[in-house]
Formats: sequence, structure tokens, C-alpha cells
Amino acid sequence: MSALTESGDLTVAAEPGRSSGTTRRMRPWTPYAFLAPYLALFAVFMVLPIGFGFWTSLHEWDINLPDRPFVGLRNYAELFDPAGVDGSRFWTAMKATGIFTVASVPLLVVLPLAVALLMNGRFKGRNVYRAVYFAPYVLGVAVVGFVWRFLLDGNIGLVNHYLGLDVQWTTDVPPAWIALVGVTVWWTLGLNSVIFLAGLQDIPRELHEAAMVDGASAWHRFRSVTLPGLRPVTIFVVNATILASANMFGQSYLITGGAPADQTKTAIYLIAETGLRQFDMGTASAMSFILAAFLMTASALVFGASRDRSRR
Repeated sequence: MSALTESGDLTVAAEPGRSSGTTRRMRPWTPYAFLAPYLALFAVFMVLPIGFGFWTSLHEWDINLPDRPFVGLRNYAELFDPAGVDGSRFWTAMKATGIFTVASVPLLVVLPLAVALLMNGRFKGRNVYRAVYFAPYVLGVAVVGFVWRFLLDGNIGLVNHYLGLDVQWTTDVPPAWIALVGVTVWWTLGLNSVIFLAGLQDIPRELHEAAMVDGASAWHRFRSVTLPGLRPVTIFVVNATILASANMFGQSYLITGGAPADQTKTAIYLIAETGLRQFDMGTASAMSFILAAFLMTASALVFGASRDRSRR
């Protein structure tokens, strides 16, 4: 038994059967003491870097120069100026990010769900098939990028050789987008499939059995039982996939190099190039915060749409 004292302290009585008749008093600050290590790490590795990044975005910050004058919101204003050099490059990169996200997210939701439905069945060797689908995800982006850069090469690539094609997968659009989206789906499909599979196994079998007794077909069981049961998992997968797709960098950097004419250079690619090659950390930080604002808006829309649908 536990009770609050007049001073607000929480006292916990000894459990019945124990020899000790004393009570243990929990101070109001006890939960915060347990949270302190996490809060300290969160502050050091999240809050402080974010604050320093925003402070950097308000300066003309060249890491090679000792003077870093304060310019206020000028970096942001230049990015929103389509006639400016930085503004035109940034919104071209944002457009590329949008194209990749819109093209990849539906595939990375529908295909993993279909794979999870197949893998959820009872058949011989299903664990082997699950491992095969998940295996590419354990590879690093450097391995994936270099391997597919060779396979998709327009001159010596094995894809063109075995398919009898003459397509420049890494230097022309739309083939470059097809290549980037296809490689990303092949690489990350396994993770979303495992998440969907866990959600499928969490749906009570009694619901499917009751629907079968009522004469529901497989399609009606999918619509009325499976999809509602997967709703929380689907929201998570959609939101996580949007964030991951919008932060795509390695595939574009290693496979296409942003070609042709920076049309496949994503926002993260441009931010890294601006900050680490051109040493313009102020502009790069401003780009990062604008991209973060778009991603937070996208996440809010996903959660808002799901909440409105659940209320109906």
C-alpha cells in the first residue's frame, strides 16, 4: 500500500509477509533523479547541437575565417530568394527531395505490406525467405551504392548487358530516378516488412476466425480486420519512411553524383556540400532548419490525418 503524506511525499508500506514493518518514503524528486542521465545526454547531444546550429545559421560562418559576423535572418532570406544563387540551388535540391520522397514512400509501404502478408503464412522454409528479404538492409549504404553504381553503369553495367538495354541509369532522367528509387526499395524493403510482420502477428487470430465464420472473404477480412489492426503500425511506417526518404543522401552521392545537372542532388546532399566543401556553415545550417520545418510539417499532417480518420 502507498499513500501521500501531508508534506506531499509518497510513502510505500512494506509488503505483507515481510519481517520489516518500516515504510519507504519516495521523495518528489526521485523520478527526476532516474531521468537525469537521459536528460543530460539529451541536452548535450540534442538540445545544445540544435541551439548551436540555429546560432550558426544567424551568422556568416566560414570555418576558415576567424571573423563570423552576425547577419540575422539574411541566410534564410537569401534561400527564399529564387533569383539568388543559393536560393535557386536549394529549391532545386528540395524539388529533387520531393520527387524521391513521393516516388519511394508508396512503394516502401505497399510492397513491404504485401511481403509481410506472404511471410505471415504457414509454409515450409518461411524463416529463410524472411531472412532473404531482410538481408539487404544489413548492408551499409557505401556497399549498396558502389555495387549498384557498377551494375547500373550505362557502358559496362550488368543491368544493361543482361537486359539488352542502352539506358544511362546514372546520368539521365527519368532513368536516374528509377534507379535511385529502385535501389532504395530493394535495400530498405526488408525493414518495413519486418515491422508490418510484427504488427500482423499482434492481431488476434480470433478476429479472423470470427470473420470467416460470418462468411467474410479474404479481401473483406483484409479490409475489416487486417488494415484496422495495422493502423498504428502503418502510421509509424509511413512517418518513418517519409523522414528517411527526405533525408536520402548516400544513394544520390554514390550512384548518380547528383547528375544530370544536379537534378538528383537532394537537400541533404546540397547541405553537406555547402557546409563541408564550400565551408559556408551559416547557409548550410539555414538550409537544415528549413528542411526540418518541412519534415515536421509532413509528420504533423500524417498524425493529424490519422487522428481525424480515427474520430470518424
